[in-house]
Formats: sequence, structure tokens, C-alpha cells
Amino acid sequence: MLAHRWGVPAVQLSPTYVAWEGYEQDMAEALAPVRALDGYDEYTARFADWLARDGITLSVDEFVGRPPRCLALIPRALQPNADRVDATRYTFVGATVDAGRDEAAWEGPADGSRVLLISLGSAFTEQPAFYRACLEAFGGLDGWHVVLSIGRYVEPAELGELPANVELHRFVPQLAVLAQAGAFVTHAGMGSAKEALAAGVPMIALPQAVDQFPNAARLVELGVARQLATAEATPQDLRAALQELTDDPQVRARAAQLRGEIAREGGAARAADLIEAEVS
Repeated sequence: MLAHRWGVPAVQLSPTYVAWEGYEQDMAEALAPVRALDGYDEYTARFADWLARDGITLSVDEFVGRPPRCLALIPRALQPNADRVDATRYTFVGATVDAGRDEAAWEGPADGSRVLLISLGSAFTEQPAFYRACLEAFGGLDGWHVVLSIGRYVEPAELGELPANVELHRFVPQLAVLAQAGAFVTHAGMGSAKEALAAGVPMIALPQAVDQFPNAARLVELGVARQLATAEATPQDLRAALQELTDDPQVRARAAQLRGEIAREGGAARAADLIEAEVS
């Protein structure tokens, strides 16, 4: 709105998917419950009136969802229907991860064991039964060192005695661990998914809510993940998924290929260059 008032270029930053040609039609069924919520019509009417007072003739959906210029801060590989996204309007700049974000360093095992990171993010982490299944699946697994992040809601005592090859934390410096990881058990949130792809780490995806389900499906489609349901994931399922991922040379090759593609998308440095290009 300020860009419109001042007559200056505007660049939207999107932390997740962007609209594609035909988005409104493709997503009509999924968006219907939102548009049926109490207050939605009042909200859009007030928004439209606000736009009109500044002489903006775009609809609310066009103003918010069809910016003239947008940088998508995700890899193109994670975008649904990427081939139908307007490249003159949207540019994917990859993972845009901050390598200096994690202040704490993390040292991997000295014995050369492969690292398995387990984390369901920061919100949907009250899953003691799932963590116990992971301990049964991966505890004592030859050649693997397990880093288990349980978040703020579960007490370590609920999980019982830890196997010797497991280290437990409430939170971990995820980028530092992923840099040394051989596999990642994840909720498939957008941040974790793109960080793992940028590090070339295959995933066992156990989505918990919202965009995590399409993210997980996309990771499977890309050939770098297996998807399981958290409540139904047995220790046998978890161990089999890890073995399938790490024994398959095609998974390793695909993960390496995607890592290279994401690196070439340029990240934050390219995003800064593209923003500067709008005003040069």
C-alpha cells in the first residue's frame, strides 16, 4: 500500500508456495471452508474498501496473492505446479538458510557413525509414544548415532532409559546437525524440508498439520523421502523406511542433484541482487 501511495517499486517476499495459473480454480474446494468462516465476508469487504480509498482497483485476492513482483524464499522443487508459475512475476531463490543462525556448534560422533536427526519442529512435539517408537527403532542400530529433539512439551523421563547411541535435546542447532546427517526424521515443515534438501539429506516425513502434508507428498514425489503417519508408525516401519532410504543409490543421487539445484538458485544473496535490480 505504501509503495502504491509513494509510487515506488514493491517486491513481495513469500516464505511458502505462490499462486500458479489456475490456482483459484484448483484450490476452490480447499479454500471453501476458510471463505465460509464467520467474519470472512466482513473482512474482505473492509479490505476491499481500504484498497478502493487509495484508488486500487485490484480485488483483495489479486492484491495479496498476485503481486507484480515476488521472490519465493523456497526451492522451486517444493512448489506445486511449478511449471504453471509465471516466471516474469515470481522468482524462486532457494533455501535462503542462514548458515550463522545457530550460535551453538554441534560435534558429530568421533567413531564415524552416520547421524540420524529426529525432530518434529517446535509446535507439534507432544509425541512421547512416537519418540519411544523411535528409540526402539533406532536405539542400538549399528553404525548410527541418533540425535533426538523433543521440544518443550515432553519430559525426558517419559522416554525411559536412553540407548547408548542416542543423544537427547529439547532443541538442537538444526543446520549444524543436518550438515553432518545421513538421514532426517521430520514433520516436513517448510523450513525443515528446505534445510534438509539444501543439505542433501533424505527424509522420513511424518507430517503433523497444514502444509506439512503436501510438503511430505512432494518430498516423496521428488524421490528423497518416505512418508509415514505418526500415530501408526511402528518401530519396524521406521527402521524399514530408514533402510530403504539409505540403501538406495537413486535416493542419494537425487538428493545430491537437488542440493546442487537449490545452491544454484542463489539464496539470500541472489534475493538481494533481484531486489536491488528493481530500483536500479
